Amino acid sequence: MKIERPKPLKINWLCKPVNSAKSGMETLPDGRLRCWIEHEIIRGVTPKMLVWWFSHLEGEVEIEGKNYNRYRVWHPEDHVFLEYSKRNENGTVGVGSVIHLAEMLNANPKYLVHIYTEIKKLDETGYIHQPSMHGLKIAQMDYEFAEVNDGTLYKNSLTIGFKGFLGKIFNPMIKKFIFDHERGKAWIRHNIEEVGNFEFFLPKLYETENSKQKSLLNYALA
Repeated sequence: MKIERPKPLKINWLCKPVNSAKSGMETLPDGRLRCWIEHEIIRGVTPKMLVWWFSHLEGEVEIEGKNYNRYRVWHPEDHVFLEYSKRNENGTVGVGSVIHLAEMLNANPKYLVHIYTEIKKLDETGYIHQPSMHGLKIAQMDYEFAEVNDGTLYKNSLTIGFKGFLGKIFNPMIKKFIFDHERGKAWIRHNIEEVGNFEFFLPKLYETENSKQKSLLNYALA
């Protein structure tokens, strides 16, 4: 499947700079590469909103009177598309659901990410999902949420490579040909920008969508 870069959305947001967060990369003892970020406080955003967001990534959001794809709004330049390729039996999204997405880190086709990733955890303490390639779990993304006075302290990391015997064979090649330090830096920048963008749209979207649900429930119970 060939992924074309879409035109950037014309949304005038000033993305947070990389130095707004603490971040770094390290090589673990088994050869896996770990990129980590401790973001600036996400103001006005609660862990409850984040849980809702990651289970409602499909759909639209209104920005300045115009409707946009909400996943693309999350990063107007880098995000390409997203869909839930597997949901729970009742149609909801949670542990066991699978996300299919494409994005280009730093708007660079060289850094295309096109994956299926399974949700392993999603609650108000954090979020974990595992991207796979050709059926192999090649990475894990771990998120931690902690509510503070002004919003949420948000930490996350991306760990690339395999544990154990497979790691000894493949981790050096993964770092050389698939995910090197330059790509790691591109991921860190991308992630700091998209997480910073939550402040612009998520509180209002969450309030709007949940108000609709409450109205529908009240109508059904009337």
